[in-house]
Amino acid sequence: MEKKKQRRLIRSVILVILFVAIVFTVYSSLTKEKVKVLQEGDSAPDFELVDMNGQTHRLSEYKGQGVFLNFWGTWCKPCEREFPIIDRYYQEYQNDGIQVLAVNIAESDFAVQHYIERKSLTFPVVIDKQKSVMTAYNINPLPTTFLINPKGEIIKIITGEMTDSMIRNYMNVIKPTEI
Repeated sequence: MEKKKQRRLIRSVILVILFVAIVFTVYSSLTKEKVKVLQEGDSAPDFELVDMNGQTHRLSEYKGQGVFLNFWGTWCKPCEREFPIIDRYYQEYQNDGIQVLAVNIAESDFAVQHYIERKSLTFPVVIDKQKSVMTAYNINPLPTTFLINPKGEIIKIITGEMTDSMIRNYMNVIKPTEI
């Protein structure tokens, strides 16, 4: 008799757990905010973030320029290898209408500022403290780079590390034909 009660109790607990899991799954799928997955050809979602010098950067302000939009983290080794190359080509191409904007994902001002100084970066670095830009752009993994043409359209999405020649070629791809 005792074993029957024990089996009934275990079955009841399992049924309750399954019921809760089903209810949670249904609730999650109904209330989940639908974020559109960005694709090449889409307009780049506008955003406004502040850089380490307190200057506000709004993506729409760069219309007419090619934007090399890079999402990164201080802990990301591929990001660390890319940044000197990106910075070198930024200095070479910035007068040709190319803008680099590096979006850090929710790290502290101190950690990001220390990283910028250590790497001697010259392009604007902003922090997405609320991860709203990361969500809008569906960022995963780091690094992820969006090439945005002068019309504000995404022309290429690159996930993972880029080589020197890739970065140079991508900057040429987004370079405005007229400045």
